[in-house]
Amino acid sequence: MGSAEFVPLSGYQEYAPEDMQLRAADFLEEMRRRRSVRQFTDRPVSMEVIRACLRTAGSAPSGANLQPWHFVVVSDSEIKRQIRQAAEREEHEFYQHRAPKAWLEALAPLGTDEHKPYLEKAPYLIAIFSQSYSVRHDGRKVKHYYAKESVGIATGFLIAALHHAGLVCLTHTPSPMGFLNAILNRPAHEKPFLLLVVGYPAEDATVPRLRKKPLEEIASFVG
Repeated sequence: MGSAEFVPLSGYQEYAPEDMQLRAADFLEEMRRRRSVRQFTDRPVSMEVIRACLRTAGSAPSGANLQPWHFVVVSDSEIKRQIRQAAEREEHEFYQHRAPKAWLEALAPLGTDEHKPYLEKAPYLIAIFSQSYSVRHDGRKVKHYYAKESVGIATGFLIAALHHAGLVCLTHTPSPMGFLNAILNRPAHEKPFLLLVVGYPAEDATVPRLRKKPLEEIASFVG
């Protein structure tokens, strides 16, 4: 295996301490405005916006830079209908038979159920897949390390990019999600990570009043 080529770090931008604080505070306020939305409009969204956000996701760090992700952007109404039908079948089984009582109790305040009309209403669904390995042009398989962690980071980048662009999204994880491989014709070594619903919020969209944990509950400082 050859060695990587190293080049000078050219993209780093240093800021004065006071500017760093302002930038950090501004970004915090922007991300605090981000909410998961379940009521979408079918208003079109430029594909160029989606492409730019996906490039942001693709810039995420990954184990050995193997980039073990694949994003499938779905706008076709028939395919969205198929995804909704398959997802609602799994969600019905989940809510009626598979979900532990404690999990249903945790979900109850949010009012979620097996019905997912937004899977057809929103202009885009982005199916995110985690690849256990990749196949080189010569047919050689290359195992991916820390794939799930890497895909999680890339997904976070994507959600932040979509919010920054002025869109809303919803992370949807019907379980199991193997139907996505079949509907979207993805290979067996790709495992669905989650389904991201993307678009503009409906004019009458509502979100639950939530409390985020304060810093002292989510972080410790040592040293």
